[in-house]
Amino acid sequence: MTSVPPPSSTAPPVSTALNVPTATSCPSVNCLQWSSDGQLFFVTKTAIYILTPDHGINFDNTSVIKSSLTKESREDSQALGWFRTIIQFDKSEGVRWPDHSQAWGAASLGSIDLSPSSVAISPSGLSSDGGCVLAILSSNMDLTLWAAGKNYLKGEWPKAADVTPFLLETHPSEDILKSQIVSMAWTPFADFNVCPTPLVNSSFLVTGSRAGSITLLRYHAHKEMKHIHTILVADRWISHLAPSAWSFASPGVCEGYIAHGSADGSVGLIKITQVLQEADGEFHFAQNFRLEVTVERGPELIFGPDKTGITALRWVDIVGRAHSRRLQTWNRASLDCSWRRIRLDGISLSPNQDTKSINNRICTPSNILVLTLSDGSFHTIHNLSKDPSWISQKEDDQITSDILSKMSRSVFVKAEQGAVDRNDMNRITGAISYDDHATFLWAYETANPSDFSYKHDAKHSSMLIAARMWEDDEDDVFLEGLANTLNAVRTAAGSEPLHVLRPYLFNLRNQRRLASLHPRFLEILKLTFADHSIDIHIPQCTGEMTPELRRDFRTSLSRHLFGWDVLLSLRMRLSLADFAWKLSISPEQQADCGHVAQGLLNTISHRVLRTIIRHLASVTNSLQPNDVPFVLRMVVQSLLPGSPPDLSQEGRDLAALVQGLTSNPSLVSNELNEVCPACKVEVSLQDITTATCPNGHTWARCSITTFILSTPRVRTCVGCSRKAFLPVLAPKLPDHSWLPPTARGWVVEELLEAVHRCLFCNNGFVNVL
Repeated sequence: MTSVPPPSSTAPPVSTALNVPTATSCPSVNCLQWSSDGQLFFVTKTAIYILTPDHGINFDNTSVIKSSLTKESREDSQALGWFRTIIQFDKSEGVRWPDHSQAWGAASLGSIDLSPSSVAISPSGLSSDGGCVLAILSSNMDLTLWAAGKNYLKGEWPKAADVTPFLLETHPSEDILKSQIVSMAWTPFADFNVCPTPLVNSSFLVTGSRAGSITLLRYHAHKEMKHIHTILVADRWISHLAPSAWSFASPGVCEGYIAHGSADGSVGLIKITQVLQEADGEFHFAQNFRLEVTVERGPELIFGPDKTGITALRWVDIVGRAHSRRLQTWNRASLDCSWRRIRLDGISLSPNQDTKSINNRICTPSNILVLTLSDGSFHTIHNLSKDPSWISQKEDDQITSDILSKMSRSVFVKAEQGAVDRNDMNRITGAISYDDHATFLWAYETANPSDFSYKHDAKHSSMLIAARMWEDDEDDVFLEGLANTLNAVRTAAGSEPLHVLRPYLFNLRNQRRLASLHPRFLEILKLTFADHSIDIHIPQCTGEMTPELRRDFRTSLSRHLFGWDVLLSLRMRLSLADFAWKLSISPEQQADCGHVAQGLLNTISHRVLRTIIRHLASVTNSLQPNDVPFVLRMVVQSLLPGSPPDLSQEGRDLAALVQGLTSNPSLVSNELNEVCPACKVEVSLQDITTATCPNGHTWARCSITTFILSTPRVRTCVGCSRKAFLPVLAPKLPDHSWLPPTARGWVVEELLEAVHRCLFCNNGFVNVL
């Protein structure tokens, strides 16, 4: 065992020290994972803990939990707050494999003490409400999918699907081992360089089986699985899977790799090619797309079998290189061959890894890989892109294995309130970067290797730590990283702004630093773009209203409202401007932030409105009389003060197109003025955010339709707290009487269905009723 380093004289700042009363699962790279929704998933023996940091969230902040450290032992900096919920693992009897096969190779010992063994998280946008889907693999090889219910921050996550029965139906009964999953991974979305981003699911749930086969599955929002391909790659268990990022090969073509490790220590690759093709058949508005998938097995193994067990398998992207370099970690010592195989000596449990070069949002230092071992030590590999070395070549480097290990020990002593001695070890079970820079987040359990007494699960307890491991406050690098992130953001990545902006929201919590960066920070946010909505061209639809037309209308709306990179960048800038407005320390700086935020808000509103107006103009032949009030409402909105002249003209043109759709135009005009739910006095549409009647009653408006919200059936954005009507789902809400009378046409229904994220900040919705 590696010797325990003495604690540093000065412990680093600790932002989080949360006590989790549970026994963690075996240490692995999957113990702690970030989702594309910005949530942290912590895998323990009895449950999956889902934690969401509170910065950037403006919903129910009174329910956040904070550090368990006393006030005296905490740093002056603000402690992180977390929303928390759990998926309680179902320990009921899993699949009875002997009922399907009596072969010795199909026996499962994992049913003796059933527990979760691994999780994989989908990109954001796959669930019915536009969030992530979680895959859980049990020790009995049961594979299940879970998705958030009404409130993904702290509400229930019900089961969405059982995958194992689907696999048993897909594979022949004689190939039972192909249904026994021992490893899995979820690939990201592929970026086909098409704008607006097509609404196609280009991600796979990849599973490795006992039969040595790899199966690609796709999940659809209506809780159905689709089998894409199964390929046999080995005659041993597929113990590890690691998907690479997708690379753009040619217009409409993306390529990616899946690295697979077998139980005998061999490592190989399969190549996946996805081709975006136009779908055949009748369509409206814009052509629909489908994906053609090709799977190829690598001609030879990267590493042959060597009888050693693989403990981790990951891809590491090197900044500035056209291709990724691969690094695998085992449990012995050698450094050889062109693939830079690195084995760790004397550590029997899996190391975790994170790198400062995976993401260039904050890229200092570059080309350094940081690994944590289960004995509580940190280890660094320098110059990863050229000539990897365990030792830094810089004499004054503060990012070395020895320094970081001492820092880790100091954090351990601090988190335990000093109640430890040299015989106690902080057994790290998982680690991950928090801000893509100097702050790490890891889970540990206090252990005494010399104490061999039994400790049952109820006495186990884990600690979740977030701490800054070195000091490097380079403002120029920070701002450059922020500008690069905002300018290079891609909707195809399927990531919520709270996840992408987490490094910056975390570091900007320091009000003094925010004040010092104020003028340059606002200059980055004020960057203007050409109006992309002018380039939105929706062909005129001449057919009658049909279910197929409604489906294509909804698809086109969703694609144009959320598929443009420039619009996502504007929404992220607005989120940052609002965040800075709340934390500004002087009225002058707050006014500056408010001015920038108002400009961004107007820009987003006008682009969204133009998108809706052009879609409405394309279906005037399919509109029904009860759709006309909403159409005219959009016209009135386009004529409000501050609207661009060309947008106002498009609104007048739309009004002319729908003049003949009602026999009583004056009646429709009267319906545009809503009545106050409290006193029944008419309220005119003069502000799209709030409605105030002559008697002083103030009501919020739906951020999607601008109707007055006077029903509890609403959803709230977690980022900006804007509210909107719930989607109108016929099976759940067959009675539409809760909607305003002028909002019961099919156009409003499809618009509410098309919007699963906030139109102004692109974050997710929650609802509490």
